[in-house]
Amino acid sequence: MSDLLHVGCPHCKKMNRVPAQRLSDGPKCGACKGALAEGAVAELSDAEMPGYTGKSDLPVLVDFWASWCGPCKTMAPEFQSAAKSWRGQVAFAKVNTEQAQQASARFGIRSIPTLILFRNGKEIARQSGAMQASQLTAWLRTQLG
Repeated sequence: MSDLLHVGCPHCKKMNRVPAQRLSDGPKCGACKGALAEGAVAELSDAEMPGYTGKSDLPVLVDFWASWCGPCKTMAPEFQSAAKSWRGQVAFAKVNTEQAQQASARFGIRSIPTLILFRNGKEIARQSGAMQASQLTAWLRTQLG
């Protein structure tokens, strides 16, 4: 029997059970049929955040951002690029601090962009400030070992 991983769909946010060895085979969401491990970035609301970060067997990297933030806009394509590089290993998500004010308050977001890395629903690392994809990858490698 293979190890099943709980992987959140970046499109509809539903959790899916996927055999670990099949993550690189392009699995599809059982609910919306969207690609699960293509490197897409999920956009999370206050209500979606706890389930997405807490139920995923993959580490989840969340970018807290705002539409008026220049560094956030600069980092957005870098974050997307890193998401594609880490597909199947780390789930990437964004939280708009203007819309998801409860999540922002709950995690004490004081500056943006702020990245928080979650494993099993618990924060394991945090980094503030814009980063290039290469810097983000180096930071993730350090945090995940």
